[in-house]
Amino acid sequence: MYVGTYTGPASRGIYAYRFDVATGQATPVGLVAETANPSFLAIDPTQRFLYAANEISDYQGQKSGAISAFAIDRKSGKLTFLNQVSSHGAGPCYVSLDQTGKYVLTANYDGGTVAVFPVLKDGRLGEATAVIQHGEHGADPAHQEEPQPHQIDLSSDNRFAIASYLGLDQLLVYRFDPARGTLTANVPPFTKVDAGARPRHFAVHPGNKFLYVIEESASAVTEFSYDAANGTLSRMATVSTLPQGFKGDNTTAEIKVHPDGKFLYGSNRGHDSIAVFALDPATGMPHFLEFVPTGGKKPRNFEIAPGGAFLIAANQNSNNLVIFKIDPQTGHLTATGQLLEAPSPACIKFVNLK
Repeated sequence: MYVGTYTGPASRGIYAYRFDVATGQATPVGLVAETANPSFLAIDPTQRFLYAANEISDYQGQKSGAISAFAIDRKSGKLTFLNQVSSHGAGPCYVSLDQTGKYVLTANYDGGTVAVFPVLKDGRLGEATAVIQHGEHGADPAHQEEPQPHQIDLSSDNRFAIASYLGLDQLLVYRFDPARGTLTANVPPFTKVDAGARPRHFAVHPGNKFLYVIEESASAVTEFSYDAANGTLSRMATVSTLPQGFKGDNTTAEIKVHPDGKFLYGSNRGHDSIAVFALDPATGMPHFLEFVPTGGKKPRNFEIAPGGAFLIAANQNSNNLVIFKIDPQTGHLTATGQLLEAPSPACIKFVNLK
């Protein structure tokens, strides 16, 4: 289990833990790579390489962040640095790979760009094959003065790249050319959420018919139907991630669909909880089940372990990871009692070392 962090007095980079998917027990390995602000991680499909978004704004004298490539030692879990390239925009906060593992994509939150990079044979990154800049902004002048892309991922058929822009209140869809690593606007090029909602992250249902976006400012989840043939999204329903009557400050962060497609999870920062929903098998509609305290402050990220039996919450402001057991029948979360120290954790990714 790799954990990306925000570096500072307590953190020096990427940390690792051995995780038993049968028992949920985790053992610290320690620091496996020193690198600046590796706030989001991605593993290639062969699980030989790890890529980190270095969320910085000054890379080699340019107003940009960076993307770092590492080779994974499948026995020890240690990481070997391969190379680093400019992310072509400040504050990269997300990194992903296409379905073939031949391209890495990133979203530069502060720079307003999304970019694509080729993966070379040895896992290193080449120079960008696509950089797309948006100059528009949203309805809220206090929080949407820039486009603010926060996620970009490829569709399961590798034909479309979907990106969420907090500053535009839009999900943009690009056609992806896997031969050249380029992005072109789909038709239509985007779909909207409510003004000021600020769509942060999204998750696609394993059945590939529904997409769920968690809205940072609205503290809500909006469901879209997804037309895989055309890469188009149609809005369906919106549900709150907060208890009725909650008056405190809150922003949402991460969202995941359980691998079996029955449940949906979203994190609240402020309420400091995971909101749990059951998904209607026919319509995909989320139905609220429970709020579960994350056992820490500001759960920026969480991940469902391989096999779907455990959820690990990364509490950024309390420097810990909390492990929950997932009930396979009901989707309910139960804390296992295991709490791991982790400095300013921001992302969790798993690699099978066997």
